[in-house]
Amino acid sequence: MSARTSLTARIEQYLSERRRLGFELKHMDQSLGRFARYVKARAHRGPLTVELMASWARQAKGGRGERATAARALRMLRPFTRWLQQFEPGTEVPDEAIFGPVPGRVTPHIFRDEEIAALLDAAGRIGPPLSARGAVMQTLFGLIACTGLRISEALALRDADVDLKAGVLTVRHGKFGKSRLVPLHPNAVAALVRYRSERARFVPTEPQQPFFIGTRGRRLGQPVGERQVHRIFEQLRRQLGWMARGGHGAARIHDLRHSFAVRRLLCWHEQGVDVHARMLALSTYMGHAKICHTYWYLTAVPELMQLVGRRFEQFVDLCDDTGEEHAHG
Repeated sequence: MSARTSLTARIEQYLSERRRLGFELKHMDQSLGRFARYVKARAHRGPLTVELMASWARQAKGGRGERATAARALRMLRPFTRWLQQFEPGTEVPDEAIFGPVPGRVTPHIFRDEEIAALLDAAGRIGPPLSARGAVMQTLFGLIACTGLRISEALALRDADVDLKAGVLTVRHGKFGKSRLVPLHPNAVAALVRYRSERARFVPTEPQQPFFIGTRGRRLGQPVGERQVHRIFEQLRRQLGWMARGGHGAARIHDLRHSFAVRRLLCWHEQGVDVHARMLALSTYMGHAKICHTYWYLTAVPELMQLVGRRFEQFVDLCDDTGEEHAHG
């Protein structure tokens, strides 16, 4: 790097330019920040090299990550290093030759109804006694399961965003900076009414208050930390002893979102609804950036692939029957 301009300054300049174009870049901000700290700790001088970047990517997750983890870390650097070349021509740009391509999306764990019921029951019994913690976690997991919200979107909800009279959530600044309205089923509204009443025993209800609150000490009434939620979910997952059915090795909170989408598509199939006519509505409801992200479920989830296969077999049978009629006609 140039002695006159630090790597951190270049990163800030790059992120600022990209954000002016409408990109949120939360994860890239974090990754580039970690990379800058790594470079500083190594006391590196001169242009950034692929060897340096690969060394940083290998130590992701304390060096315990898989090849795919390193490949994803390295991918985060590519757009920045290409941009940096205009100021530092000697900057190298990493390619897929080091760790291979980043794997595509893998099959999610699709929760069964009884698994979701067991999760919510176990979450509701989380201690300590005389605390809102159980109600917070039970309602949070239930809301994700019945709306398909991302966990970041659920935790970002303010009380004013939850209109229980209209039965609608307002998701502000979701992924890719998009906002949307999420209508709620009456059963979900009833559960949120109960939660809000329970929460009022511990903190006053105010419009800009986090909907899901921290429950301990100084954190009472503050936003719940995502890391804490993941930790509690992992504890409950081990307690419930689920057998992983997806490609991630264990069920994740995000799989509740996937399960919502799959259940909706299965329901439409069973009702004989034209799924393709409904895909845009589902894509909008879930806040997908592209409709192809919604169609992915049809090709990646075994439960849906079976239905698609049966529909194709019916189509083939129909063609055969039609062909016979024409032949005899």
